[in-house]
Amino acid sequence: MKVLVIGRGGREHAIVRQFAKSPSVTQVFAAPGNDGMREDAELASIDEMDFEGLAEFAQQKQVDFSFVGPEQPLAEGIVDFFEAKGLRIFGPSKAAAQIEGSKAFAKELMKKYTIPTAGYETFTETAQAIAFIRQHGAPIVVKADGLAAGKGVVVALTEGEAIAAVNDMLEGQKFGESGSKVVIEEFLDGEEFSFMSFVYSGQIYPMVISQDHKRAYDGDRGPNTGGMGAYSPVPQISQAIVDETFAKIVEPTVKAMASEETPFNGILYAGVILTEGVPKVIEFNARFGDPETQVVLPRMKSDFGLFMDTILSEQPAELEWDNEAVLGVVIAADGYPEQVEKGAYLPDLTKLAGVEVTHAGTKLSSGRYFGNGGRVLLVSAKGSSIQDAQRKVYEQLNSIEWNAFFYRTDIGWRAK
Repeated sequence: MKVLVIGRGGREHAIVRQFAKSPSVTQVFAAPGNDGMREDAELASIDEMDFEGLAEFAQQKQVDFSFVGPEQPLAEGIVDFFEAKGLRIFGPSKAAAQIEGSKAFAKELMKKYTIPTAGYETFTETAQAIAFIRQHGAPIVVKADGLAAGKGVVVALTEGEAIAAVNDMLEGQKFGESGSKVVIEEFLDGEEFSFMSFVYSGQIYPMVISQDHKRAYDGDRGPNTGGMGAYSPVPQISQAIVDETFAKIVEPTVKAMASEETPFNGILYAGVILTEGVPKVIEFNARFGDPETQVVLPRMKSDFGLFMDTILSEQPAELEWDNEAVLGVVIAADGYPEQVEKGAYLPDLTKLAGVEVTHAGTKLSSGRYFGNGGRVLLVSAKGSSIQDAQRKVYEQLNSIEWNAFFYRTDIGWRAK
């Protein structure tokens, strides 16, 4: 089979690599991809928002199906566009992608179908939002309603922080149109985990769970980021809780979306928190998480290409997973997630042994990679346990100098 992966980041590199490993897949294309993907895919310099160009490429290359990585083309309706041209593509329709594209839509869906989540209110007026914060106090969570590249969430530990976040979003338009409406919700304390599932035509195929680290610095301190590292499995979350999450969150959400006449196909990502013994939804995404994909897909034993072809054909399928643990650490450019410093050369990556390097924001020049984004690479390892995988990754990272880049030294510290 020939497969087209749409996107350019670390998540897409992990997807590309998994397809490249599949015995059923003869060729992988990535559009636009990144320089680090060249070993695993043939790149096509077509922007992920150029639907016409991507569809023409898929037709010309006779790809068997396309797989969409990032949220923006999904929110803008790439799946509807491809399907109207008779092309096979995996992802949610524009209507179904609202589950990520609008926090208010997701919260209202959960409220209507009694899917457990934090209490909340939605605001477009600054004064009303501030009054709500003063009434409820801190800690409290402020979210931009729309897409904000994983950065539109402020966990405010003081009322002042919460009010500043509201002013940034509603008045300062920090996230543009995405922040013209805010969702303010109660702060939930507990263990977080990511529960991702393949969903197609009402069938749900859950993946192994993972946990990512959102804060920029060690000890879960500093600003929220798109994710500084992740690991899978999550030993402190029992199988009973995973089963309960599937039964009370994942399955009811898929049924709810069908009832609302916005049936969901694609990757349903549930960001979940175990609070006082009960799993509750923090957020939904309509695509693979980043960096969770980079630690979940390497644990897949099944032929990824064959699995995808089978479910797209609406045939029964099975997924097999490896018992080994995977832990990945993000290398970010100095200044991330605020003022990112681009253009610095990375050290010689060939010196890293026994680990997998997934490229996100890199470019190749004269045989050397340099940083061209906030999150630049993810370095991961497999191990017999989280601690074993962690040791392997950090031994390699600590063996070379990362001038102009930084990484957290404690990814996996919550694993017990």
